Amino acid sequence: MTQVHIELPEAVYAVLHCAPEELNQELRLAAAAQWYQQGRVSQEWAATIAGMDRTDFLLALARMGKDSFQVDFDDLDRELARG
Repeated sequence: MTQVHIELPEAVYAVLHCAPEELNQELRLAAAAQWYQQGRVSQEWAATIAGMDRTDFLLALARMGKDSFQVDFDDLDRELARG
């Protein structure tokens, strides 16, 4: 697995109220959620990046107040116009 090194102030653990190993998981989830919201990765890939299965990833998105499904409203309008 690829590793990324990020330097953060030592106080970040106190500010976020988490241990170093929890921060690792939180950063993976945050990156996966952001890339999924941007449409850069699929739901399946986002879950993999976050180290979760798809169900747990969707539940995590809900806890974060993020949209679970990406909808392109122009595509939706075209689909509805066809029906």
